[in-house]
Amino acid sequence: MKRSNHDHPHKDPVCGMEVSHLTAIDVLEHQGKTYYFCAHTCKEAFETEPGKYIHHHRQHGIKPQ
Repeated sequence: MKRSNHDHPHKDPVCGMEVSHLTAIDVLEHQGKTYYFCAHTCKEAFETEPGKYIHHHRQHGIKPQ
């Protein structure tokens, strides 16, 4: 059976636990992206310091300055 787009797991950016949109305890939209959390404490930690938990992907050949 094919899974719908809403069934795929999301990783809680704070603790790394996999949650779905159905099992997430908390949800937050930040800079146009939706983040799902396993607990209120994870959401609070993210809100306090989002840059600590958002991993920006670098393109090949570009070095940070």
